[in-house]
Amino acid sequence: MYSSDKQPSIILVKPQMGENIGSAARAMLNFGLENMRIVEARDGWPSQNAVATASGAGRVLDKARHFSNFSDAVSDCHFIFATTARSRDLTKPVYSPKEAMLIASKKNF
Repeated sequence: MYSSDKQPSIILVKPQMGENIGSAARAMLNFGLENMRIVEARDGWPSQNAVATASGAGRVLDKARHFSNFSDAVSDCHFIFATTARSRDLTKPVYSPKEAMLIASKKNF
């Protein structure tokens, strides 16, 4: 398990439903990740639907930090990767998760 100060943060930006937040918490805990940040949850926070869907990962939700904007959520971050399920036509480099971790492992934080 990573120490919490070296563990990556998972940032959910404008998640639309509490169930999405709960599912993310459950997936995070499956991989030993517990630092969740939530920016502008559409349906508000806290969310009973998130708690119900988290199913055993309530501690991730209990420790989750909440932000009103993205800039505040990443203000203490040194290195950021963004992901999306939607295709984008951006002129940004695209990395696989494995490539991203290789890049991150070479950084000196």
